[in-house]
Amino acid sequence: MFNDPMSWVFGLHVVSTFGMLGLIWLVLLVHYPLLAHIGEDNFLIYHSAHVKRISLVVIPFMSVELVTGILLFYDPLLPLIELGFSLALLAIIWLSTFLLQVPQHSALSKAPNPTNISALVQSNWVRTIGWSARGVLVLIWITHHV
Repeated sequence: MFNDPMSWVFGLHVVSTFGMLGLIWLVLLVHYPLLAHIGEDNFLIYHSAHVKRISLVVIPFMSVELVTGILLFYDPLLPLIELGFSLALLAIIWLSTFLLQVPQHSALSKAPNPTNISALVQSNWVRTIGWSARGVLVLIWITHHV
């Protein structure tokens, strides 16, 4: 399967998409809701450490997913309309990250606030649905590459 460069691009895309899919569901169902249960005394230290550490995972996976998602337009096995839909989902995910989640994390880095935590959890559904849809799309694409 990995005998040409496009196969490597596809493989990296699969790994990065499913990596983010698993991570986003973990964040949505476990991590973000638990922010409401961290004591006020430790919240700022915990939140700061979370942002630094999660970035070490998220930034490489999201970057690889975006670059390989663009490069997949050169893959003759994948339908252009699906590739366009895939990139539209990536755009929504990236916009949500920088327009919704980053500002909410910024507010939480100054003071714990149940309203901001709730907003973070609720707005994260945008990314969760986006990555879930991308996961389905990538599963379909795998059948083109097998």
